[in-house]
Amino acid sequence: MNTFAQDFFDFVRTISPASRLRMAPTPSGFLHLGNALNFTLNWLAANFSGGCTLEASRAKILLRMDDLDSGRKRPEYETDIFETLNWLKLDWDSPVNQESPTNQSAILQSTRIPHYFKILERLRAQDLLFACRESRRELESFGSALRDQNLSLDAPDVAWRIKTPPNFPLPDFIVRRRDGIPAYQVASFADDLEFGMTHIIRGADLADSTAAQRFLAQVLSEDKFLAINFLHHPLVLGEADEKLSKSAGSTALKTMRETGIGPEKVFQTVGQWLMLEGDTGDSLLEALHFKYVCHVATK
Repeated sequence: MNTFAQDFFDFVRTISPASRLRMAPTPSGFLHLGNALNFTLNWLAANFSGGCTLEASRAKILLRMDDLDSGRKRPEYETDIFETLNWLKLDWDSPVNQESPTNQSAILQSTRIPHYFKILERLRAQDLLFACRESRRELESFGSALRDQNLSLDAPDVAWRIKTPPNFPLPDFIVRRRDGIPAYQVASFADDLEFGMTHIIRGADLADSTAAQRFLAQVLSEDKFLAINFLHHPLVLGEADEKLSKSAGSTALKTMRETGIGPEKVFQTVGQWLMLEGDTGDSLLEALHFKYVCHVATK
């Protein structure tokens, strides 16, 4: 068994019908293969019952739109997310008590900004923040003097950064952008906490974000967030071994759909990662139960 397959099985064994997972795409471009792989892994984890037979009960899986970047989001990108999930035949649960898990209900971060400001005020009350006007490219020249700019948090056109320990993966990361909007780390942390996430599967490129959000939980004494089980999956790389990017126009799932290509490649890639055979979500789920539960149980 390869390392990720074992990690995934260890992860899903901790999931029960009381668990909560989420898919959290950003509507800033047309989705690529990596997004579909992430959706599939989360869906498999939520539907894994842990028994030798496929059961009706499953963990709850929510859909969240990380749509705080108003300059990049577009309606067609949001539509692409729903069309991709329907193309993959992956369902999700409503954040409210609606019976149909396949409706297009989703959590919109753009409607939840007041919740994020509550987190920012809690951080500010602990004297953990400092104001900064420097861009990411300009930070290296400041070094340890970055925190000594003597800017008020209430000054115009300043970002809020949080003081992190030495050698932290994301040193003094931004918690409020210069335009006054709460940053991704705060929004994601606040949502995962409020909606009771217990398990999160995300790409390896977000490992530093996991560290940043766990740091927020530590300084705010949010033990429920610290109890979340995280799993980071491999990345799909382009022809030049670069990370796939929506903004860079990487091969889009939209193109696959419009040219009549089915989602089999997505499921086959997940199958390779997990050492399973299947070309649909349901067949992968069945193979997952048989190989890692039934087969093991009968040995």
